[in-house]
Amino acid sequence: MELLILIIALGLDRWVSPPWRRQPLAAFRWLARRVETWAYGPEQLDPWWRRAFGTLMVALLVLPLVALAWGLAAIPYLGIAAGLGLLYLALDGGELLKGARAVATALEEGDLERAREHTALLVERDSEELDMEQLSTAAVETVLERGVDALFGVVFWYLVAGPAGAVAYRLVDTLDVLWGHYTPRYRHFGWAAARLDDLFDWLPARLGALGYALAGQARETALRCWGRQADSWPGIKAGPVLAAGGAALGLQLGGAVRYEGRPVIRPTLGEGVLPQPGDVARARRLLEHSLLLWLMGAAIIWLLGQ
Repeated sequence: MELLILIIALGLDRWVSPPWRRQPLAAFRWLARRVETWAYGPEQLDPWWRRAFGTLMVALLVLPLVALAWGLAAIPYLGIAAGLGLLYLALDGGELLKGARAVATALEEGDLERAREHTALLVERDSEELDMEQLSTAAVETVLERGVDALFGVVFWYLVAGPAGAVAYRLVDTLDVLWGHYTPRYRHFGWAAARLDDLFDWLPARLGALGYALAGQARETALRCWGRQADSWPGIKAGPVLAAGGAALGLQLGGAVRYEGRPVIRPTLGEGVLPQPGDVARARRLLEHSLLLWLMGAAIIWLLGQ
């Protein structure tokens, strides 16, 4: 039943996205911002206390909602519908693929201005002055990396811990986006959100990288680049998925970008040529094929357990 629910939820995520779908997560972000204002404390607060307050706020925001999700999913019969709805709300792959498609279409039509507008909605880096090659690189990297947040992480934790696991992953990922920055304001307050997100992402990111390597056409190269290049990037997620995904597509990723007006030089990941507009669609297909491998693996494990 769990596998059937997962397949239905993935289908709904891919094809059905009404405007109200994003409201629950938007409400959670609003609540998190209000909690931050209340719990952050004075600027001169000791870092230890700032970290303690941040940790406590993560627990207070996440644990009650995860407990509610667990309780709803445990209700006989009604729990099936509740679990499907919760998983559907936690997934975000449809929006990711829709945004990437918009960038790819604009690039293929040669409309750089529209491509920059769509890219700005998809990625965090500055996009106002990016050329066609840089826009293609940004879109490919976003599809590969956010594939973990939007799909692989949610699917993994659903398979491990049911709807409550999927909800926990999505909430922690949202708090990491809000608070998990190594800046003077969030270095201590966002410590728990960032560390917990790393814990939730560690295995899904590596299984996602493996999926990219196996679903691509250069498996040995992808595995080699993953092993040699992943540690050159900070964090536990981007390095493996971009190294394996880039090489699986025959692309070279990384290089110089601008974040909030500041130039950032990133190591090279993957191997091959620089991305072009048509490679955005190839990255989307790689993500979808990797997800199919995940589902096949889950089905095999389920059958062996019968």
